Amino acid sequence: MPVSLVRKLEQFAPLSDTEKQIVQEAPMRVRHVEPQHDIVSEGDRPVEISLITDGFACRYKILDDGRRQIISFLIPGDICDLRALLFRQMDHSVAALNGCQIAIISHQRLFDIIEKYPRLALAFWSDSMRNAAIYREAIVNLGRRSAYARIAHLLCEQWIRLEVIGMTRDGTFELPITQTDLADATGLSLVHVNRTLQKIRADGLITFRHNLVTVLDPQRLQAVAQFNPTYLAAAPHTVAATHPEFLRDVG
Repeated sequence: MPVSLVRKLEQFAPLSDTEKQIVQEAPMRVRHVEPQHDIVSEGDRPVEISLITDGFACRYKILDDGRRQIISFLIPGDICDLRALLFRQMDHSVAALNGCQIAIISHQRLFDIIEKYPRLALAFWSDSMRNAAIYREAIVNLGRRSAYARIAHLLCEQWIRLEVIGMTRDGTFELPITQTDLADATGLSLVHVNRTLQKIRADGLITFRHNLVTVLDPQRLQAVAQFNPTYLAAAPHTVAATHPEFLRDVG
């Protein structure tokens, strides 16, 4: 069932047919989470992992005064609570941005899989390293990039991540986030986000309506975002297929 997880893990290690089958058959059950509801909450102690098979979510923290900081966005193939596999307790929350379908895999089942198939363990570890790289870019985004570059970088990141799992078409991809979500992810005010999006549109870089983003000028969008996709560890042949300009960055 979780084909998107297979496609993501194959970025890091070539998987055999048996390994792919093991991943696809791993979920024990499926649940649906409504928009704006938590998939897992800070302080929870899950004994199962929650894998997104359909829909979009975000990792976030809530400050004492009620303000929210979105840490990252999650897409199909992402695991919401892998941290709890080793550290037991969640130190942040994950909320559905639209209706999410979640595949549930017990911790013991996952331990059994990675013990028997070490290449899958390496792929999961590599995915965790990639997530750490995404967080590093988020720190740079919040600390040093302009508002224009912050939003452009976020759009580039989601575009490439969705392309790897086959969820883009002709430069268009679904991104069901509000301007409030963008503000919480980029540390900007709602007014600043609105003005910046208008400027990015007016500059002919993107269109963004009804939760659909179309990238009109990939080279300029990458340039203004100071975006280098190597931190995403996307398979070079996947990115190069539709974006040869990225080959310069991948090397």
